Amino acid sequence: MIIDCHGHYTTAPDALGRYRERQKAELRNDPLHRHVKGGLDVTDDQIRESLEGAQLRLQRERGTDLTIFSPRASWMGHHLGNESTSIAWTEHCNDLIHRITKLYPANFAGVAQLPQTPGVPPAACIRELERCVNELGFVGCNLNPDPSGGYWTDPPLGDRWWYPFYEKMVELDVPAMIHVSAACNPAFHTTGSHYLGADTTAVMQMITSDLFRDFPSIRFIVPHGGGAVPYHWGRFRGLADMMGKPPLAELILNNVWFDTCVYHQPGIDLLLEVIPADNILFASEMVGAVRGIDPETGHYFDDTKRYIDASALDDTDRAKIFEGNARRVFSRLGV
Repeated sequence: MIIDCHGHYTTAPDALGRYRERQKAELRNDPLHRHVKGGLDVTDDQIRESLEGAQLRLQRERGTDLTIFSPRASWMGHHLGNESTSIAWTEHCNDLIHRITKLYPANFAGVAQLPQTPGVPPAACIRELERCVNELGFVGCNLNPDPSGGYWTDPPLGDRWWYPFYEKMVELDVPAMIHVSAACNPAFHTTGSHYLGADTTAVMQMITSDLFRDFPSIRFIVPHGGGAVPYHWGRFRGLADMMGKPPLAELILNNVWFDTCVYHQPGIDLLLEVIPADNILFASEMVGAVRGIDPETGHYFDDTKRYIDASALDDTDRAKIFEGNARRVFSRLGV
């Protein structure tokens, strides 16, 4: 079985976008507007239509089986509005993912968006995480280390500000993928710099904290190949050494996994050379940030299975990356 640990519902029916535009219009009229959830008119047939020609077709064509699926990351938009805005929006986004997992239980497992808001303690997200895990059967969540959208106004991930949420993650036995949303700071391109910079920043925040001493069983996935981390492993090893920390592998690799959303063969090969196979999860992020065909290969950039197939991995390590590691990290996947 091949499990893709990183997929987003980027092809959602238009009704979801219209709902978000109504929220934005209400905020333009009153920045303090208190949003209520209301309804979302999306039929099962519309959901099927949104997937059959996209994610489901690509699963069949590329030979993958199960996608661990979450709402569209760039649309999480935690910087928009206030806490009520994020709660209403997040519940609708997660409800759609739940419906997908019921329509296609063999193809998708749910991962929760969280109703984060800048300046609001992450503990406020516990209720939605519990709903998604206990009631909707989700297997993880996406955690935004920068709800401000590129201004980094909240405390770093190692701060006790985050601890009540981490306690709930451990209690529910679910991992979090570190994933920012769209950048509203014009200094950053959302997918080209903000995503990759946030992945790198999150790992450095972990290295400089006591997070894994305090939560020895907590699990994080750092997407997009880990940002800069695997490719500058020596720099991070050296910094950890200078700070008197344990060796880097000992410090983070019991708790952190990197995915394979790296869109060329040399990058994948370097990831596989630097990071142990036990700490790599197969992922493609289809249909995601990079959707075109690579003119050098004639294949889609995000057809990452090709890169794993073409690597020098042995069968044992390939099986870990394609399936075994995902089952350990997402322990609620079951059989």
